[in-house]
Amino acid sequence: MIDQLHNLLDALKLRHTRETIVEALKTAQKKKPSYSRFLLDILSQEHQDKRNRSIANRIRRSGLEEYWTLETFPYHLQKSVSERTINGLAELDFIDQGKSIVFIAQPGYGKTGLASGILLKALYAGKSGYCIKAQDLFDELDASQADRSTRQVVKRLSNIDLLMIDEFGYTNPLRQVQINNFFRIMHNRCTKKSTIITTNMGFQEWKKFLGNAPLVAALLSRLLQKCITINISRGTNLRDPKHGLPTSAPTPQVLKNL
Repeated sequence: MIDQLHNLLDALKLRHTRETIVEALKTAQKKKPSYSRFLLDILSQEHQDKRNRSIANRIRRSGLEEYWTLETFPYHLQKSVSERTINGLAELDFIDQGKSIVFIAQPGYGKTGLASGILLKALYAGKSGYCIKAQDLFDELDASQADRSTRQVVKRLSNIDLLMIDEFGYTNPLRQVQINNFFRIMHNRCTKKSTIITTNMGFQEWKKFLGNAPLVAALLSRLLQKCITINISRGTNLRDPKHGLPTSAPTPQVLKNL
């Protein structure tokens, strides 16, 4: 009988139930729950397991290197960051509204941690999300010219619910084709899909960085239609050892359990 159950559960791809059915039956024999309660418990556990696996897969594919959470951000040290504003963004309404977020701050002020925390919230909520450093993005756009995959790269990055571009401004000199394809992605996303950009540059410096004033003006015109700008202009370097803050984020439990 157990072998038959295992075969059926394998066929139905009920992985968690396949792994736990023997113990569940032993427990049921002792506690004697109703048939409906037994079935509800089994299916609830299977549903939760599938949900956890889905979340874990989204996190693994997200490109996040550090899993910083908003709950651990040191607002007591970085007092220029509004906890109320960040908690509002964590509700993720901005994604449904097609709004973007730009964090402007010097290195060590926590902009990447905040952006990562918001992206992590989106992944847990079932949104597709991807984090990529600006240099890696421009490198990928450059490499795509060689194998003629630019169209696929642009399409993929245009359709993600929440795209996080980290360290915008820290790149090697750019070629015009890289800049043009970056504009294609941003043009497709602006007001439709949400993008989080972390940068140490004010908007007025984007023209110098990208080197094409008319295109930058057009980009900013579209981006700023639906954009929340968080400028951490005053604060402290959170990487300073005197604060005693963790230097790395813990692995999410959902990844440890699978």
